[in-house]
Formats: sequence, structure tokens, C-alpha cells
Amino acid sequence: PRAARPRFGAPHSRESESVMHPVTDAQIHASFVNCSRREAAQATMPPGLAALDWERLDYLGWNDPKNPRRAYVVTWLDDRPVGIVLRAADGATTRNAVCAWCEDVIATNDVSLFVAKRAGSAGRNGNTLGTLICADFACSQNARRRPTIVEAGDDAAAVVARRVAGLQERSARFVASVAQGSPSPSRTASS
Repeated sequence: PRAARPRFGAPHSRESESVMHPVTDAQIHASFVNCSRREAAQATMPPGLAALDWERLDYLGWNDPKNPRRAYVVTWLDDRPVGIVLRAADGATTRNAVCAWCEDVIATNDVSLFVAKRAGSAGRNGNTLGTLICADFACSQNARRRPTIVEAGDDAAAVVARRVAGLQERSARFVASVAQGSPSPSRTASS
């Protein structure tokens, strides 16, 4: 299993500003809402955290190098970091699917079905929420890649800005739904 480090593509512009702010190990450990305190304290931190280009991230996502089926996502909601623990479904990585967060049809990233226990009593009772996400969590890079001529027409910056805004909205909506224990609309599967 490979530990994913977010990568970034097209040049940064004001239209593609990030909502992700730098976070420390302690903030990450404290941010998890769908696991026990013990599990949060034992979470493996992402490699190269201090070297990340935070201005080009819309969320922080990484795979656990100790457990290839576990992954983590942290994003900012209501001016605070909110993290969730994800589990990759068995045999769910595919190149024939589109990530529900970045919706990039050009990038050839592997996409996995990730499932998160809902926070609180719903999660303790086995209620989960799932969605397809780039297996390497490179959505921020995919959203900022230079559009093809067909995609962009005359305004490539506007296309990138729309992609980034969509990624931010869809990833935040999923994390918020897990944190609140309420159903998330569009492209999610509950179990």
C-alpha cells in the first residue's frame, strides 16, 4: 500500500483558493468525530505534514501506511478542523469510476469506495455513509489541472474555479453528514 501525499497541478489563482488551513498533529488527533478518543490518538499522521502546500489543498486526505484499508480526511467546517476515519471497501479500487468529490473525468486516478461510520450513536449502531473518492486523495490536484480546450473554451480560470468550488462543497458536505449523523444528498450510499 502506498501512503498518499496530496499533489498539485495548475498554477494557483485567486479563483481557486483553498479553504484548508494548516493543522498540527494535535489538531488532527482532536478533530476526529467518528471514532473513539483512543482510536483518534492512535491515528497515523500523514507523511510530510509540515511540507504541504496548504494553499493548494481543499481537504487533507491520506491512507494509513499501517493499515491499507484505513484512511483519514480532515477539512475545515465552521472555522474548525473536522476529521473523519474512512474504511476502504474490499476490492473497491477501480479505474472505471469517477470520484464523487472532484468529478474529474480526465485524470486516471484509481477511485475507491470509502465508508465512514457516522458520528455518535448512529455510528455506534453501525450506520455508515459511503462515497467514491480518489484512492490517493489527489482531488485538489485534479480540480486544479489545466482544462482541455473542450472543457475550458475561452475561460480556463473559470473552469478551475468551478471545479475547486464543487470539490470544496462536496467534500465538506460529506464530512458534515458524517459528523452530524444525517444523510448526505447526492452520490452517497448509506448502509
